[in-house]
Amino acid sequence: MNPRLTTYELTKNHRVSGSSNPGEEIKKISEIFATNVFGLAEMFEYLPERQYEKIVESLKKGKKIDLETAETVAKGMKKWAMDKGATHFTHWFQPMTGSTAEKHDAFFKPSMDYRISGVESLSAAELVQREPDASSFPSGGLRNTAQARGYSIWDPGSPAFILETALGKTLYIPSVYISYTGESLDHKTPLLKSIEVLNKAATAVCHYFDESVTNVISTLGWEQEYFLIDQSLYRARPDLMLTGRTLVGGNSAKNQQLEDHYFGSIPERVQDFIHDFEKEALKLGVPVLTRHNEVAPAQYECAPMFEELNVAVDHNLLCMEVLSRVATRHGLQVLLHEKPFAGVNGSGKHNNWSMATGDGRNLLSPGKDPGSNLSFLTFFIIVVKAINDNEELLRTAIAYPGNDHRLGANEAPPAIISVFTGSNMATILEGFKLKGLASGIRPVSDDLSIDVPTIPNIIADSTDRNRTSPFPFTGNKFEFRAVGSSANCAPPMTVLNTMVADVLVAFKTEVDAKIAAGQAKQAAIESVLMGYIADSERIIFNGDGYSEEWQAEAAKRGLSNNKNTPAALAPMVSPKAEALFSRHKIFTKKEMHARYEVALENYIKKLEIEAQILEELINTHVVPAAVDYLAKIGTALTGLADARFASSKDGLANRAGTIANYLTALETEFAAFHKAKASAGHAAAPAHAAHIAAHYPDHFNTIRTISDELETLVDDSLWKLPKYRELFFVK
Repeated sequence: MNPRLTTYELTKNHRVSGSSNPGEEIKKISEIFATNVFGLAEMFEYLPERQYEKIVESLKKGKKIDLETAETVAKGMKKWAMDKGATHFTHWFQPMTGSTAEKHDAFFKPSMDYRISGVESLSAAELVQREPDASSFPSGGLRNTAQARGYSIWDPGSPAFILETALGKTLYIPSVYISYTGESLDHKTPLLKSIEVLNKAATAVCHYFDESVTNVISTLGWEQEYFLIDQSLYRARPDLMLTGRTLVGGNSAKNQQLEDHYFGSIPERVQDFIHDFEKEALKLGVPVLTRHNEVAPAQYECAPMFEELNVAVDHNLLCMEVLSRVATRHGLQVLLHEKPFAGVNGSGKHNNWSMATGDGRNLLSPGKDPGSNLSFLTFFIIVVKAINDNEELLRTAIAYPGNDHRLGANEAPPAIISVFTGSNMATILEGFKLKGLASGIRPVSDDLSIDVPTIPNIIADSTDRNRTSPFPFTGNKFEFRAVGSSANCAPPMTVLNTMVADVLVAFKTEVDAKIAAGQAKQAAIESVLMGYIADSERIIFNGDGYSEEWQAEAAKRGLSNNKNTPAALAPMVSPKAEALFSRHKIFTKKEMHARYEVALENYIKKLEIEAQILEELINTHVVPAAVDYLAKIGTALTGLADARFASSKDGLANRAGTIANYLTALETEFAAFHKAKASAGHAAAPAHAAHIAAHYPDHFNTIRTISDELETLVDDSLWKLPKYRELFFVK
């Protein structure tokens, strides 16, 4: 029997298994929010007052926690976790695999005393440090098989939490991960360094305007897009299971062209899943408060409130984990690949980034009169200059195979990095460049009325939004829209923090020099900023980022347009990048080159896996279905011996000829692909990756096109792979 049709029948009888606690109903989000998190309220309950105050002081002032306090925290954390039903704990860290890692240990320790079986404990040493094998994770040459030692180290800045399954609970302790010789082997360590570098640089500049500012935190509000399909259909697609995307498959006659899915009614089965997911995420302290259908069929989005950057990154990783876990309970499959389906929109992860003082004042909030708000303009212009000076490096931070399918595909920002300021800010910047604050330019803001008596007027925003820009200003934050849906937010945010901190440091040096030379503080600030605007005009673009005209204009401006991963990764190991990250002690030169090697190796391996799966699909699914259909046509032609059926015979013979030609074309294309593949020889990783980028995608697309034509011709009952219409619309 055809496995596709059998699977399709299974979906009709699917029953939702529901949540792990089916009797648990949410009456108020406040009743369950962060109930599985060891936050400050839990610390206050489980720790002695003196140690609690030390922890709070450490978190506020960035001081190291002493061993005595760590011992007390370990005991309190263990007691809290066991009171919640946890039996094991794990350090939870972010190796350079693109996902998270964990190794579970039991609280229970057997006793040598025959009178007792043992005790449950968690020591300071166990809380602070564990030892995963560093040679078994990607290291780019920092570690080899004979150098296995690596350390996961507790990050007190991100609270511990409990993950539940149907049969158990485990305490997760967010951690950094370093090698025996101290190099970072993860994404959290450089992120934390960049957060601190930005804090110091931004606080120093804040003192020009408010000397009471003690610290500056970077904030993030991510938006997570994902596809959701029936798991039975997913399991019948080897390409989806092993690569995250469909390597073949003709588009559904109806997909997103009617624009009826976006913000549409959420199907009941999907809404049940979302309720369950949100409940689990909220218990973990992830403030997911927004949900809606996205543009493509079977595509959805969730988004939380803004949080401190380190915690927000951890929460996004948790979100992706919980999405996948909960989907399985509902017989569904979450797809986080940037482009799981050709012909419809892919998925991104918009990173809404800003900076705020320790008392909560957003440094990128323009206020009622941004044209005269020198503090706001200072930080705004510095961010724009940072992007201008490092646009190629910011593109590097989002370079990986999945994003190659998405960037520049008229659904996502182009591969060209630019900044959208909006018309009002563009006017303010132009005036400031010429006259400073004396320009007197004020924002335009009008009431909007639709001339219906019962509908209230609203106040229009000072600028429109631009979905074609990779880095637009959206009112009180910048939105890095080019991050892919499967990505860890840490790498692009690390790069962004470091870039901005670098310009902040340079800005303060320049302003202080002018003040020392006798210039008034405000005049010195304005003069430096005026120069920054003039220097950064090439990066500002408020038009259509999808247009061909912008491609040409960007080239004239000298902006990079690195359309594939190998090309986009190259700036990572440029002298400019090495100097930037070593200057602020985010990465050493050795660490930068290691990450470059890891990223190239990841690209090569993923494309090779796709090549192998594509050939397997063609050989074991597509060609057999086509051959079976040819045999069926042959039988039919034999049965149409009567002259009265001559026209039917001609039509069937023509169809058989077309199918045979496509089969020949597949064979020819694979021969060409194998030849291109072999021509790479034993090239080093950069050359090998560049060779793959130059050849594989074109061959993949040609093979796919032929296969998709066959899908439209072969008898539906013989086609074994679930089709797009089923993947999109079967719920």
